[in-house]
Amino acid sequence: MVTLEAIMQLAKRRGFVFPSSEIYDGFAGVYDYGPLGVELANNLKNSWWHTMVRTRPDIVGLDSGITMHPKIWEASGHTTGFADPVTTCTKTGKRFRADHLLEDIGVSADERMSIEEFRKVFAEHKQSLKIDGCNPDDLSEPEFQNLLVTSNLGTLGSDEVTYLRGETCQGIYVNFKQVLDTMHLHLPFGIAQVGKAFRNEIAPRQFLFRTREFEQMEMQYFTHGEDSKQHFDTFLQLRLQALKELGINEERLRATPHERLVFYAKAAVDIEYQYPFGWKELEGIHDRGNYDLTQHTEHSGQKLTYFDQDRNEHIIPSIIETSIGVGRLFLAVLCDAYDEETLEDGTERTVLRLQPSIAPMTIAVVPLMRKDGHPEKAKKVYAALAQQYSVYYDETGAIGKRYRRADEIGTPFAVTIDYDTLKDDTVTIRHRDSMQQERVPIPQLIQHLQNTL
Repeated sequence: MVTLEAIMQLAKRRGFVFPSSEIYDGFAGVYDYGPLGVELANNLKNSWWHTMVRTRPDIVGLDSGITMHPKIWEASGHTTGFADPVTTCTKTGKRFRADHLLEDIGVSADERMSIEEFRKVFAEHKQSLKIDGCNPDDLSEPEFQNLLVTSNLGTLGSDEVTYLRGETCQGIYVNFKQVLDTMHLHLPFGIAQVGKAFRNEIAPRQFLFRTREFEQMEMQYFTHGEDSKQHFDTFLQLRLQALKELGINEERLRATPHERLVFYAKAAVDIEYQYPFGWKELEGIHDRGNYDLTQHTEHSGQKLTYFDQDRNEHIIPSIIETSIGVGRLFLAVLCDAYDEETLEDGTERTVLRLQPSIAPMTIAVVPLMRKDGHPEKAKKVYAALAQQYSVYYDETGAIGKRYRRADEIGTPFAVTIDYDTLKDDTVTIRHRDSMQQERVPIPQLIQHLQNTL
């Protein structure tokens, strides 16, 4: 299986992901998506939106603000219960995620533990911890640190702090009534959102898996409580199938129910992916009951209810949530598509076997020569293809090296303009996975590609 180091090197070398603020020695836990990365990320978001919104008459979209009234986070419980266990080395002053230290020695601590329960587990395994420059005896007793990122945005007064949102779903809950009234929806229905979230991670790590700034794709489905299990099961299967359709190997996916639930949850399942660093959560499916709308009703004084005409009663709907991070999906897709192979002639190539629908570039247009009319003809072909596909033009280096570059960034097809093109108006299409080539007349090129895709 590919190593995380190989993925990180490829991501930086080929313009997928850059360390943020690198010219200022970097900024931990934040990454910038490069020219190819932003294309891949957008394709993943578009695919999710197509599956969860465009093809469903019962789900609509939303884009709520990153900063919202601070009372929202009090109502949701984030100001008191949104925290990670942290320990400090009393000799060096360095701080560590205590659960990560346990994880490094193979001890799993349930995130729903109270601080007292966690301290007990930590104490049992403390002497086995391995930390560079710090003796386990010098580690302080773990404390919970809140993950909300504070801000001074607005003029709410010196005693009131604002927050950058820790998750996107709260924006959906507080807009529930407005969406319901303006779109004339009937239960069951969903509201979907893609947007940035922020968490004050003490020890961000594992590349894009755990970062301080990230993007979420979340859908909240509102339903009658007695129908929750049916919808929960349906969305679990829908999301598993959607991930497989992105090209992710189903053998590296598994659905793991939570052994312990937060007090308001009815059910929760993690869709896990086998990353290079082990099985980790990729997406969560949750039955949240009616806790969220109830909390915001109580704290805001506004009734977030649905009037059921058939039952002639106002109800607070239950919620089924699907939640996945763009970065985690991006990393899973890269890991799953990465391949190194030895060819018949003994040479090696690195190839990303990305699905054409999500590949950052669908077609590379490569003139065989940088003279004799090849570039001029190639640019005309590029202009025609670019109307329908993501295309890039490459005339630098030997043709073999250009093919290898196309393979390494996951480009499914390369269209080559050569001497025969100038004679008979045909081009060569090279297929990334098989490396087979075929000759196609330019007037038939777009239709041929459509049939192939």
